[in-house]
Amino acid sequence: MIWETLDVIKKEHYALVTLHRPEALNALNTQMAWELVEVMERLARDEEVWAAALTGAGERAFCVGADLKERQGMTKDEMIRQRALFVRAFRAVAMFPKPLVAAVNGFAMGGGFEFALCCDMIVAAKESFFGLPEVGLGIIPGGGGTQNLPRIIGKNKAKELIFTGRRISGEIAFELGIVNRLVPRGELLETVEELLREISKNAPLALIQAKLCLELGLETDLRTGLALEAEAYNRCLYSEDRDEGLRAFNEKRRPDYKGR
Repeated sequence: MIWETLDVIKKEHYALVTLHRPEALNALNTQMAWELVEVMERLARDEEVWAAALTGAGERAFCVGADLKERQGMTKDEMIRQRALFVRAFRAVAMFPKPLVAAVNGFAMGGGFEFALCCDMIVAAKESFFGLPEVGLGIIPGGGGTQNLPRIIGKNKAKELIFTGRRISGEIAFELGIVNRLVPRGELLETVEELLREISKNAPLALIQAKLCLELGLETDLRTGLALEAEAYNRCLYSEDRDEGLRAFNEKRRPDYKGR
């Protein structure tokens, strides 16, 4: 299917999703939100896709957040409807059940930063910048920023970035633990694809269950988290992929996983 604001490429067992509005610094508009919900839901159901990456077109920006030019002419009712759609788009990224890597190639501001925070890992170009400037526009981060950022860097550091709206470099984001890897822009996609290949050589069911445990376990107490882990372990233990993994190990070959 051809998308108006996204590029979607599937390779081996992973997918690359590119926000493609470079003329608007990949700002999130209504059309992109609709398409992002649809694409992420399709990839979640696609049994041939075991991991994915989200990036932005061009060299200037990953995504600079909401398209304020589009919003300028909206009525209150239109903004309410758009807001509900944007929430769906952020949740489609945040709730994606498979490993998801953000490849941040430039500015990741506002909702763009929040999209990156919704991913499992962030690989960023050294030329990248991050920021949540919403309070300077009379609103707050509404794509999960007030929840995801403190979970990564701690409450007080997150408050400083959100209350000031300060923009930080990729290097500072790396030092704060927001970014997993910092690479030259020209090596970004190569690095991300190498990471996706490394991830997607593993059993897809195990990847989904591991992500589920990590996400849900951190939201509860240790006892409940361990119970979640035990359930997930058993789902994998009695799977066809587990049997194939053991056979491949004993036969000294690469496993042929099916996600079952």
